[in-house]
Amino acid sequence: MIGTLRRRFLLIALASLAGTLTVLCLAINLGYRLTTAGRADEVIQTLYQYSGRFPEPEVQADPGAHPGFQITQETPFETRYFLVRLTAQREVAEVDTEHIAALDRKMVVEQVERILEGGRVSGYCGYYRYGIFQEEDGGQTIVVLDCFLQLQTAGSVLRLTALVSLACVAIVFGLLLLLSRRVVRPFAENLEKQRRFVTDASHELKTPLAVISANTGLLEASIGENRWLASTQAQVNRLDRLIGRLVELARTEEALAQGEAGPVELSRLAAEQGEDYFPLAQSAGKTLSQSIAPNLTVQGVEGDLVRLCTLLLDNAVKYCDAGGEIRLTLEQRGRWAVLTLSNPCAGLEAAQLPRLFDRFYRADPSRSRETGGYGIGLSTARAIVRRHKGRLTAAKEGDVVTFTVRLPLT
Repeated sequence: MIGTLRRRFLLIALASLAGTLTVLCLAINLGYRLTTAGRADEVIQTLYQYSGRFPEPEVQADPGAHPGFQITQETPFETRYFLVRLTAQREVAEVDTEHIAALDRKMVVEQVERILEGGRVSGYCGYYRYGIFQEEDGGQTIVVLDCFLQLQTAGSVLRLTALVSLACVAIVFGLLLLLSRRVVRPFAENLEKQRRFVTDASHELKTPLAVISANTGLLEASIGENRWLASTQAQVNRLDRLIGRLVELARTEEALAQGEAGPVELSRLAAEQGEDYFPLAQSAGKTLSQSIAPNLTVQGVEGDLVRLCTLLLDNAVKYCDAGGEIRLTLEQRGRWAVLTLSNPCAGLEAAQLPRLFDRFYRADPSRSRETGGYGIGLSTARAIVRRHKGRLTAAKEGDVVTFTVRLPLT
């Protein structure tokens, strides 16, 4: 359980960090690309307004003033662009390639054709940002700006933020791996104290119970049978069984020791327990059928798995509706051995299913007293399944309740 808690802590912490860094990385890169595209559009608008030329700067440029486009004395020399004017019939009327060296007239015309095929008035064509402006005579002016360096920088920012984010996740993962033991240590200590308390209290209670039982027997031998003595003896026996169940629950919640588990043929165990409970079901006026897939082997403790089968079968026989059918099945699903027990139980509400595995919870207390239940059988079953790295769930469809155990195959 502590190992599971530690893993969940690591996963939640890393998932939260990764999610936050992903959002931050996306925001930075999206903001940078939008800023770059907006600045390029301002340049294109300026070139169109001034017929392909930059105006003289009116004030001294300040790079810290705002992120938008500012004209400096060097802007005309560091900006690569070309202009194309089209007639109303989309024929090339003028091509200005004075401010770009990579393209000649033919290449510019081909680039314009690709831009027009896109059907948009602005956007990117390769690493060129363009804007299309309608003229009064029906013609068009197309301003195309070379944004290679800006897009290359955007790619570098993306790679840098991604690498920094991955490095942060790796560093935090290493720190959490080192510190998570210390974080969960108080929970582990509290859990161990609870288990030790249950075990110690159980042993302490057994001695006075043994004395009470012996004294009751002596009194009964001296004065003969008495209903009060019989009642006392029955309650002593009941309390003794309850103490045994609590000790068993505390033991099954402990992790398996190294070398304690071994290959166990679950198919054989399930079949044997089903046969043992067949007469019990018949005597209670119920039927028990089973379908067991052969040769399914899991890694575990045979005694624990036998106890798991008996707990589930005992629960099914006790709480199955009168005349109902109990179905025991074992099959393979992928790398899992899946053991299911289903029986009709009309009195159980679906809202009660999540609480069935709580200690001392009984869906029908009066009925549990009749059957001698303590409300910890399913808690013990779940502890056994978790101890074997599996999962126990309950579901209800109609009046039929089904308990499903999934255990990893060897």
